[in-house]
Amino acid sequence: MPELREYLPELKETTRVRTRRGYHYYFSLNGEYVRSTSSLFGKRLELKSNGNYVVAPPSIIKAHQYVYEIPLSEMLPIPKLLIKKEKELASCVEERKHKTFKIPKYHGQKVDCIRQILSRDLEEGERNNSLFILYNLLLQNKNTEEYSKKLVIEKNGSLSNPLSESNLKNAYRKAYNYGCSGIRNKIAYIKCEACEYRFKDGELKDSNILIKNIRILPKLSNTQRGIACLLGTVFEGESPSVYRIAKETNMDWRIVNNIMKNLEKKGFVS
Repeated sequence: MPELREYLPELKETTRVRTRRGYHYYFSLNGEYVRSTSSLFGKRLELKSNGNYVVAPPSIIKAHQYVYEIPLSEMLPIPKLLIKKEKELASCVEERKHKTFKIPKYHGQKVDCIRQILSRDLEEGERNNSLFILYNLLLQNKNTEEYSKKLVIEKNGSLSNPLSESNLKNAYRKAYNYGCSGIRNKIAYIKCEACEYRFKDGELKDSNILIKNIRILPKLSNTQRGIACLLGTVFEGESPSVYRIAKETNMDWRIVNNIMKNLEKKGFVS
């Protein structure tokens, strides 16, 4: 991320390891305490510190060997920006007592992202999106407006650093239909592995639309099959509009519309 180097110019010079998906950057703590986080600067960036570990060279994972691009001998001290930021976060947690939050009953128990939001002590930068998405996911899974709002309020009240009452009102200001891809883009900490609806690393769960309609697939045209695969992967667990599918595939919306009508006639979608 280019903007990350603006925050931390030390990244250019400190120890660097190439991973399967990007890079690991190493800094020495020099006795400093730095709190780990999965959303550094409010982005999908992990900072691992005391008590955590990473895969190190010369380990090999899925045929990829981790190697040093800049050696350990070049490791720089932890940047002051990280020390300051994490100390502030740590002090906030120490000053406030995190209330025990017992996850209540709700419709949509199999939607694992709801459980992940409810079970997490949301950090600053996560609260607004998380509570807004929580409210809308509860509504989408047939919980009443009153009960969904009650759960959001209780969840916010359990946080170490809750939103103010005025800011919390934005979490249930309107109804919005959230799908898997939108949730992952908004909330960095969400992990899809435990969700039975999610297509992950080539594995299709039993409730996946492709698995449920596997006998219909051979009867589809190549174009119809392409749209079907898109529904079972990119849009798994969602009901995207014709225009959204057309945008993703760079196809004319009228062609996509006809394909969706044909898929509906054949019982692939309802």
